Parts: sequence; C-alpha cells; structure tokens
Amino acid sequence: MTSSARRYHITTFGCQMNKADSERMSGILESMGFEWSESPDDANLVLYNTCTIRDNAEQKVYSYLGRQARRKHEQPDLTLIVAGCVAQQEGESLLRRVPELDLVMGPQHANRLQDLLEQVFNGSQVVATEPIYIVEDITKPRRDSDVTAWVNVIYGCNERCTYCVVPNVRGVEQSRSPQAIRTEMEALAQQGFKEVTLLGQNIDAYGRDLPGTTPEGRHLHTLTDLLYFVHDIPGLERLRFATSHPRYFTERLIRACAELPKVCEHFHVPFQSGDNDILKAMSRGYTHERYRRIIDLIRSYMPDASISADAIVGFPGETDAQFEKTLKLVEDIGFDQVNTAAYSPRPGTPAALWENQLSEEVKRDRLQQLNHLVSVQASERSQRYLGRVEEVLVEAQNTKDPTQVMGRTRGNRLTFFPGSIDELKGQVVSVKITEIRAFSLTGTPLIPALR
Repeated sequence: MTSSARRYHITTFGCQMNKADSERMSGILESMGFEWSESPDDANLVLYNTCTIRDNAEQKVYSYLGRQARRKHEQPDLTLIVAGCVAQQEGESLLRRVPELDLVMGPQHANRLQDLLEQVFNGSQVVATEPIYIVEDITKPRRDSDVTAWVNVIYGCNERCTYCVVPNVRGVEQSRSPQAIRTEMEALAQQGFKEVTLLGQNIDAYGRDLPGTTPEGRHLHTLTDLLYFVHDIPGLERLRFATSHPRYFTERLIRACAELPKVCEHFHVPFQSGDNDILKAMSRGYTHERYRRIIDLIRSYMPDASISADAIVGFPGETDAQFEKTLKLVEDIGFDQVNTAAYSPRPGTPAALWENQLSEEVKRDRLQQLNHLVSVQASERSQRYLGRVEEVLVEAQNTKDPTQVMGRTRGNRLTFFPGSIDELKGQVVSVKITEIRAFSLTGTPLIPALR
C-alpha cells in the first residue's frame, strides 16, 4: 500500500438499519477521497459498525478490535473507529478498554462522520454519543447492491420493550419528511435501482412526530400515506418495508399494500412470544389474539402473502407451558420464515436485572425445538411454489454456480435459475419453479433473456 493511498474498510454487524448506516458512512468516506478495501489489514481506516442485540455480536467486535489495536502499534497512522449500538452503549468505557480507538460514535452520528474525522485528524480522540437531532442525509450512500436499496424513513424507537437496548442506543423516534424520502427514492430510480425497502426500527410509527392532523384527528403522515406518496416513482418496480410492530399495524395499511401494485406481498411482523403473560412482561403492548387477527387480516386481503417474524425463547420466567404457546402460534400460523433467538440479557434493560433468568441449557433446547418447527414449516410453505410461475427480480450471479443468476420473488424467496448476469441484472423475469427447498427455489426462465 502506498503511503498516499487512503483506503477504508467497514465491517457491519446486526440489522438492516446498521447496513443502511454503513452504506451512508461509505458514501461519506468516498466523498473524502477514501477507496474501499476488501481487507481490513490493507486499510488505513477501519470502522466496525456494531450491534448490541446479542451478546456474541458484542464479543466478536472486541476480538476484531484486539487484532486491529495490535496492528496500530506498528502502523500509528491507522484510524480505528467503532460506530453503532455498542459504541452508543459503552461510550467512553470503550476507550478505557481499547485506548487505541480514535473515534467512538453512536448510530445517530452516522451522517456526521466527516466532521468527527476532521477532529480525529487534528489529533483528538472523539466520543460522539450525545443525543442529537438527526441531520437530514445529503450524502450519496455507497450501495452494496445496484438493484435493491435501503431507505431509512424513521430513526430511533419510542417503545420500551424490556429486553431491548435499541431505544437507549438509537434514541427517540425521528421521522424524515415525505419529500426528503421521495427525493432519495427518485435519485435511486434514476441510477437504475429497481427495488427499495423502507426501513425503520418500528416503521409503523412513521410520521407520528411530524406536524399536522386531518379534521378527524388522524396524523397527516403515516406509513400508509407514505406508500401512496412514493408509489408512482418511475423506474421503481418494487417496494418493501420493515420492521413492523403489531401494536400499530392497521387494516388501512394492509388495504394499501393490496391496492398498490408495486408493494410486495411480504410482511415482516415480529410476535416474540405466543404467551400473553410473557408479552406483557416484555412490554410489547398486544396479545397473541391480536397478533393472530393481524395475520388473518393480511391473508384475507392477500391469501398468498409471505409472512416472516421474529421470536425470542427463554425470556426470564418463561415456563414450559408458555414456550409451548409460542410453538402453537408458529404451528397455527405457518410462517415463511422466523428469525429466532434465545434471550440474552442486555446491559441497561429491565429484564437483564430480573432474578428469574433461565439456564443456557433450557434456552438452547427451546431454540432448537423452535428452529426445527420453523424449517419444517418453511418447507411446507415452499410446496405452494412448485410448478408456479414467479416474477423474480435478478440481483446477482449465484456464487456457487456461475451458470445461474439469483434474485427474489415478490414474496422474498431466494430463487436461482440459469442465465447471464450481464444480460439479466435488474430485470424482472418470469420463472417456472422446478425445485423447492425450505428457504430457496430453483426454476427455469420462461422468456428469452432481455437485452
């Protein structure tokens, strides 16, 4: 590496929000003249964008940091940054643990990376974790895909789930204006992106903090209104959104998804537990009956919709009978996919302090049982695709088989079929499904490659 080269590497842990933040920070670094490096060891600026939802993600960060901290002793010009949720949570104590760090910055500060780096380059060691009003983003993110893109619509979260650190680390809800979101999406469409996923930690809360109500007292800006507002952007073919909260999921939103042709029939609605007492202890604000009604309503409008969810097993105090209710809910609903996790206590959350913690062994056993049920169900749900023709948006080459391309159905199933990525990237192709697996499909294209 020549001394004049400025190369950066970002490693991202955790959720889609973090991926979106990393894309924005990459955009800022490239506008400052940095070039992307595949390997952190070839970079002179290394940034870890961290996640604190699970304990093992946090431990991983410390082990990666240790390696780079040692490297810094040989290469003092290495700039070392921890961003994201671990940074927000640990703040200055990170510097005590890893004094080689130059910058510790919470997720709300992602758009300020250039200002913060200028302070670092002037010789300061910087901690930026104070709450700020999120600066509207004008940097072009460096997108990891050139077919699909994330667009943040609301930052932060006002919920107070007893297991979750997100409100502590990502701050209060702040919605972007509909016009700013539409402007970003129009620019993406002009660059050739075909699909946008609107992102929020609790996306159904979008607009609650924006001024204005209708004469009936309804907020002028809701996620439903936003979908209608951005739906007609020329060039965009698909819209998705995540993550939803059952407490705010409305029939009006479901009806909009059924009416608007670009909105994909794919809903990610976490339930976390099938037992009402556990849901109450989690402070989720709904019952399993309400959750079931939401899914019934989605299916009454869109019978074939894909439903995915999140679930936690081994929450403090969860009995065998309560865990069985989670299995029962999963069995009754028939999800396409469930992201599962064993409860892990997070610092600064109420549930971490409770005395009725379960053993790792019980949590592991329950997670295994739930995962088995989820994959059996996913295989059953896949059966419906066999022999069907699905619209697949081509995203990339199949890394394991270069004669195939890969993309997703509207229901978000990963699908492989023969074809040339140079000809098909970004195209929507009709594919007859010939093989099914629990979480992916294979098929044959029905039309000649579009040139």
